[in-house]
Amino acid sequence: MGSWYSGNAADDGANTRGWILGHFLDPSAGERSTKDLEVKWGIHPAGDQRAEWVTGDQRTTLVLLVQGHFHVRFREGDAALTRQGDYLVWGPGTDHSWRATEDSVVVTVRWPSLP
Repeated sequence: MGSWYSGNAADDGANTRGWILGHFLDPSAGERSTKDLEVKWGIHPAGDQRAEWVTGDQRTTLVLLVQGHFHVRFREGDAALTRQGDYLVWGPGTDHSWRATEDSVVVTVRWPSLP
């Protein structure tokens, strides 16, 4: 018999900066505590940003726009997510930062989940 979990991303991520799956969750979180991937429900008001660069990350990342306008900056240029369902994927070692140009909701998936 398999196990499953039903929850709300905003509620479950309230104390973990939006992260709802990953190695960093206590094993008591059941299926949500995993070394396979990390999932974040990100709610970003307009102007919210990560001004500093993320460097040296060793995970592959997917960012999927649910609503709003969200920009990801790379050393090679910027990418805009402007239409619901727009997404970006980048590999390990890709430096980046981001900014919400409108109130935005994004789902971020990173793999694997590394300490």
